Amino acid sequence: MSVIKLDSQPWVHNSLYDCVFILLPPFLALLIVCFLPVQFRNTNEMPLIAWCTLILFVDVAHVYSTLYTTYFDKLRFIKHKILFTSTPILCYAIGVLLYFLGSMVFWRCLAYLAVFHFIRQQYGFMRLYSKTETNYNYSKTIDTIAIYGATLYPLFFWHCTPNRNFNWFVKNDFIITNSIYLRNISGYLYVAIVSIYMLKEIYQYCKTRNFNLPKNVLLIGTMVSWYFGIVYFNGDMAFTLLNVISHGIPYMALIWLGIIKQAKHKHNTTKIKFFFSKYRYGFFIFLGSLVLLAYLEEGLWDGFIWKEHQSIFRIFNELPLIDNNLILMFLVPLLSLPQSTHYVLDGFIWRRKYA
Repeated sequence: MSVIKLDSQPWVHNSLYDCVFILLPPFLALLIVCFLPVQFRNTNEMPLIAWCTLILFVDVAHVYSTLYTTYFDKLRFIKHKILFTSTPILCYAIGVLLYFLGSMVFWRCLAYLAVFHFIRQQYGFMRLYSKTETNYNYSKTIDTIAIYGATLYPLFFWHCTPNRNFNWFVKNDFIITNSIYLRNISGYLYVAIVSIYMLKEIYQYCKTRNFNLPKNVLLIGTMVSWYFGIVYFNGDMAFTLLNVISHGIPYMALIWLGIIKQAKHKHNTTKIKFFFSKYRYGFFIFLGSLVLLAYLEEGLWDGFIWKEHQSIFRIFNELPLIDNNLILMFLVPLLSLPQSTHYVLDGFIWRRKYA
């Protein structure tokens, strides 16, 4: 019987770093959810401290981490200047146009763009963990179907099930119907996909005696976070915790690896090299800057739009509540520009062509 050797696995960085920051988050999030009181697993209630931790410090903060691998990377910015300058301009123009067509049109398009971004991240990690595999095309196809199935089935269930106690951005941003038939059919397909994937992995292990540990843990973690967060539980906090922790922390961990690589680049003579070549100082600068930017953005949202967490954003309380549709048409796309730019750029920056 062969033993799985951790050193020979296709880690992104190393076994400890990958396990703690990329593979563990969905399982840790599920463990926390299981110990939550019932009202936080099956209602729309969420304590203020949980909102700050999940939304402010992780969800919004991870959006700004993209800055460090795009606009703050001098060499990369020069190399892809057209992409990095045109993306926010186009995102804002399209955002204004969508809001002009209707506020719900804007939020719905942004929600589906965000969902696409979340799904593609899991696919991207699977490709990273499959980099050393030399399997047949059928194996790669099954892997792709499995990772997409792990994310799309829960989303399909959500779209076919009214009265969920959570939403993506705002109420009714997803198109919801009520179809038991579609839910059942998609459920059977989901089970079939998982079964085929398991049989494929067993067959390959028996044939090669090789087992890709991080790839399989990633797939299981994706299934855990998406199924339990959307299908099994029906609570805003359960959904947010599983959704945000499983997405935001691995993303920031991957960005941090890019920062270290950038700081050590022999041609990098910018000030960022000084800060981030020192792990113990640079890491806290990195996290602190993300939290600060997230706080400023959410403060503007709360001051101008929501007025829901004024105890947290006291310095923004004097901002006027904007309810004029003409002003909102230009303001809302502007406030959401960090997110929309992040979603779009993320579709490019991980490709070799844009490295």
